[in-house]
Amino acid sequence: MNFSRHRLRTVLGPPALVLLVAAAGCSSADDSASAVVPAADAKVSKLCRDLDEALPSKVDGLGRRDPEPASAQTAGWGNPAIILRCGVMRPGKMSDPEADGVEVDGVGWLLDKRGDGSFRFTTTLRRAYVEVTIPERRTGDGMAPLVDLAPAVKKAVPEGIAD
Repeated sequence: MNFSRHRLRTVLGPPALVLLVAAAGCSSADDSASAVVPAADAKVSKLCRDLDEALPSKVDGLGRRDPEPASAQTAGWGNPAIILRCGVMRPGKMSDPEADGVEVDGVGWLLDKRGDGSFRFTTTLRRAYVEVTIPERRTGDGMAPLVDLAPAVKKAVPEGIAD
């Protein structure tokens, strides 16, 4: 995946540090994706509903195919699916000053390359954390999915520090 990489300390700064306990799953055994719906408070859930309404119908040229169970806090595109989860907890890696981050069209993302070859990105400095998982088979297009998602994130999830 071709990324313009930045150290997180240049994207986040010290005030934005907390821990995460979140998990995303994606299964294609029955040709449908699944994703764990994050437990979020009412304020974050409202932001996630706003984001769900603003999300594009296509990401990286792939049509929207939401994962199970159906929720305004999750969305998906293609098969294997690019999965978005809104309202996740803050990743512990955000506390690591050596963690990698990228900025795409005004939205900061923590970059996490996973052991299975996929990439997980989590928004930084937003009132709700939004996580996007790009499966290994879809990483060849670089950050195209984030380019497609950035306008919706900027519109629906204000800048700031999530509680």
